[in-house]
Order: sequence, then structure tokens, then C-alpha cells
Amino acid sequence: MGAALCKKDTSSNTADQKLIEAVKKDLISMYQETPCMPLMVRLAWHDAGTYCAADKTGGANASIRFDPEKGHGANAGLQIAMEKLEPLKASHSEISYADLYQLASVVAIEFCGGPQIPFRLGRTDMPQEKCTPDGRLPDANQGCPHLRDIFGRMGMTDKEIVALSGAHTLGRAHKDRSGFEGAWTQEPLVFDNSYFTELLAKDQDSSLLKLPTDTAMLEDPEMKKLVESYAEDQKKFFEDYSQAHLKLSELGAFE
Repeated sequence: MGAALCKKDTSSNTADQKLIEAVKKDLISMYQETPCMPLMVRLAWHDAGTYCAADKTGGANASIRFDPEKGHGANAGLQIAMEKLEPLKASHSEISYADLYQLASVVAIEFCGGPQIPFRLGRTDMPQEKCTPDGRLPDANQGCPHLRDIFGRMGMTDKEIVALSGAHTLGRAHKDRSGFEGAWTQEPLVFDNSYFTELLAKDQDSSLLKLPTDTAMLEDPEMKKLVESYAEDQKKFFEDYSQAHLKLSELGAFE
């Protein structure tokens, strides 16, 4: 019986890996044609970031595809990302939406030159009644106490908060979605540590975006130390970001 179980598990893992690789291939083709990588990172974040460690609600469960959660202010524009992924879901019906959203983010970061992030299948799609209430995602107008409240609810540490903030190296804000406009870095389709170097630059480029939640980290001694360490050492940033993103991508999914 033990040998049979072992064989079954191996077969299952092999099938999972084949599915992951097949979906990755299609995601890369999509990114080569349409550089929507930052949007996919945002989709995965906003789906997973609703998690509450206290009552085990929310998390990486694809509830974001339903109203009212889809219509929350923080999720403006993410319908575009979900629509772009529908053809991939149709081609790979065996993958859950929750897994697809997270895998799209992992592949996007690597495609842009960022770190490899471990990934496994197994997230379950939640029904519409499992949508979380509004207000669980970060408000860019707030400071460090707010960041600690929001990410602390998910079970994140200061190091993970700062590392995850480094994903702003990708993409740009849009006024019709967040109320802000502009990119954080000179090359918003490259994943590197330039978010941190730009944040600390003495001669700051006035065309680059700095949200209140970005600059607030420089006003907190512990967070500022982390910002400085990541600005100095991209390898360290990649290591910490990979682990923090892995944790975020699995919130509520494997308990």
C-alpha cells in the first residue's frame, strides 16, 4: 500500500508540474505579445491581500472575480486582467482561477527579470458568497501604522512589508484606478531594486511617483534600514521578495 501511495503521489506531482509548465508557456507568449505583467502582479496581490489570519477569511481564492469584491475601489481596472486570462483558463480548464491568478504573477515577475518564486497548485476557487468586505487592501494615502495594520492582519512582518513594497518597481499608477498617476521607476517593465534606489535618491526625479505609503517607510527607523539594505543589495532584495511573495500567494490556501 505504501509503495502504491508513493507512486500515486509522484504521478500527481508530475501532472501538476506539466500543467504549470503548460500554463507558463502560454503566459510567456501573452507577455511577449502584450506587456501586461504589472497588471497581473496587481491582480494576484489584490486577490490574496484580503486575507485575515484571525478568522481565516479571504486570501488567494479568486473571490475577486465576483461582485461586490470586483467592484471595490482598490480593484479598479483589474477586470481587464481577469478578461485577459480567460482564454488561458479555457485552454487549461483543470487549473483553478485562484492558481491561475497567482501563477500569472509569479511568471510576470520572472519574465521582467525578477527572482524565481516557488509555486504549487492547490488553491480552491471560492463562491461569490465568500467575497470579503471592502477596506482590506492598503490605502496609498496612509502611513506606516496603516501598513502594519493591513499587512499585520495578513500575518506579515516589517521585512515582508518593505520587500513586497519593492514590487512597485513594476508598472505605473493610473488616476482613474488609484487616484495617482505615474511610474515609480525609469523602467517600469523591469523588476529590480530601483524602487528603493529611487526612493532614497537625493536628486529625486520629480516625474517619478512616490506615494505617501512609499515615503512613510523612510520616516520609520526600522523600515528605513530595510529600504537602505535593499537599495544596496539587489540579491538580498530578490531573496526576501521571493519568500514574501510566496507567503502572500498562499495566504488562506493551504491551511
